[in-house]
Amino acid sequence: MQVTPELLAHHDRPGPRYTSYPTAVEFAEDFGPAEYAARLDMASQLTITPLSLYVHLPFCESRCSFCGCHVVVTKNTSLADVYLDRLVKEAELVSRRLGERTTLHQYHWGGGTPTYYSPDDLARLHTTLMGMFDMAPGAEVAIEVDPRVTTVEHLEVLRGLGFNRLSMGIQDFDATVQDLIGRHQTVDEAVELHTAARAMGFESINFDLIYGLPGQTDESFATTLEKVTELMPDRLAVYSFAYMPTKVTQQIRIDESRIPDRDTKFRLLTAAVDRLVGRGYVQIGMDHFALPDDDLTIARANGTLSRNFMGYTTKRSPDVVAIGTSGISDVQGAYAQNHKRMTDYYGSVDRGELPIERGIALSPDDLVRRYVITELMCNGTIRADDVENRFGISFTEYFASELASLASPGGAIDEGLVETTDGNLRATELGELFIRNVAMEFDAYMAAHRDSPKPHFSRTV
Repeated sequence: MQVTPELLAHHDRPGPRYTSYPTAVEFAEDFGPAEYAARLDMASQLTITPLSLYVHLPFCESRCSFCGCHVVVTKNTSLADVYLDRLVKEAELVSRRLGERTTLHQYHWGGGTPTYYSPDDLARLHTTLMGMFDMAPGAEVAIEVDPRVTTVEHLEVLRGLGFNRLSMGIQDFDATVQDLIGRHQTVDEAVELHTAARAMGFESINFDLIYGLPGQTDESFATTLEKVTELMPDRLAVYSFAYMPTKVTQQIRIDESRIPDRDTKFRLLTAAVDRLVGRGYVQIGMDHFALPDDDLTIARANGTLSRNFMGYTTKRSPDVVAIGTSGISDVQGAYAQNHKRMTDYYGSVDRGELPIERGIALSPDDLVRRYVITELMCNGTIRADDVENRFGISFTEYFASELASLASPGGAIDEGLVETTDGNLRATELGELFIRNVAMEFDAYMAAHRDSPKPHFSRTV
C-alpha cells in the first residue's frame, strides 16, 4: 500500500464514525417522548422478532482526560443507587410499550464503568430487567469493564448471570501516556482479569486500545501491542483518539503539543495493523480485529457483519432500545436520544414520561443511505443489486453524482481506495484505512458541515 503524505493530507479532515446515519448532529428536539412512544408501539407489533437492549451506567470513580463518553464522576455511591431506581422505572415504561416484544438477542451494558457498582447491585439490576425481558438462545450478553475497579467477584457474579462477553478498557500500558491522560492501570491488573475471565468460560474477550494519545511514540505503542498480543484476546478495538476540546471539556487538560502529529498517528495505526494481522488477527471493519474463528470474522467473510451504537455485531436487529442517560435508541426508522443531564432524566422518568431529549425520524433517502454506508463500513462492499432489490431503485441512477465523484480525477477510485466490479463497489486494502472518507461520499448531510467553524466530528486521520 502506497500511503503518501499527499494522500494523508487529502483525507485528513473531520468526518463521522457512522455509528448511526444520520449522525447525532442531525437530531432535533422536535422529536420527543410522543414520537418515540409511537415508534415503540410500532415495534411492539413484531412480537417474534428479537430485540437489542443497551443499558447505560454512567458512573466512574475518576475522569480520564481523553474520554468523550457521557459519564458522571463521583465516589458517592448513594448517588449511583438513586440512578438505578430511575433506570428500572424507565425500563418499565419502555417494556409496557413493547408489550409481548420481550426477547433479546443482544444485551449490552456500557458506561461509564458498569463495574463501578458492587456485584450485588449488578445482580439485582439484571434480575429486575430479566423480569421484563428474556434472552434468546445464543444471545450476546456483554458488558464493558475497567480493570482498575473490576474484581474477580464481579466476573464470577456476571458469568453466573449469563454474561458471555467482556470488553476491557486498556487504552495504553505506557506509564508516560497514562500520566498524560489521567488513567493509571498496570499490566498485572489486565492479566489477572483476563486470566480469570478465561477460566470462567467467557465466550469472547475484547480489549480496547486507543492510538494517537498524548505521549505515544512508535516505540511505546509497539510495546503496548506486544503485551496485548501476548494475552491474545478474541477481539481488539483499536480506536483513533478523537481530540475535540471544544466539545469534550475535559480534553482541555491535555497538552496539545504532546499529541502525535498526523504522520506519527498514521504510523501507529499501521503498526497496529501489521502487528495484529501478523499475529493471526483479521481486520474487521474500520477499527476492529478478531481471531479467524471469531463470529465477527465469519460474519465479515459472509458479508453479514452489522454495526450499531454498541459496535460491530453479528446480530442484525431491526430495533435497538437504549435505557439510561444519553442512551440512543434505534426503533422503527427513528433515532431517539435520552436526556444527558441527570436532573432532566430523573424529572421525565418521575413524571412517567419517556425521557427523550431529541431524535430524528428517517426519511426514505436516509434509509437508503444508511444501508449503503453501513454495508461499506461493515463489509467493505456495496452490492448494487442488493440495494436495488431492497429499496426498488436503480443504484447507478440514484447515486449518479456520488459515483461520478468517486470516479473523478483524485477521487477514491483514482486513488485506489475503491474498485468497481459488475456495478458493485468494494473498498481495497488501502481503502479500508480511509473507509470513513469513502463513506462520506454517500452522506447527504456532509456538505452542510464542511465549512463549519466548529467541526462536529473528529478527524479521519
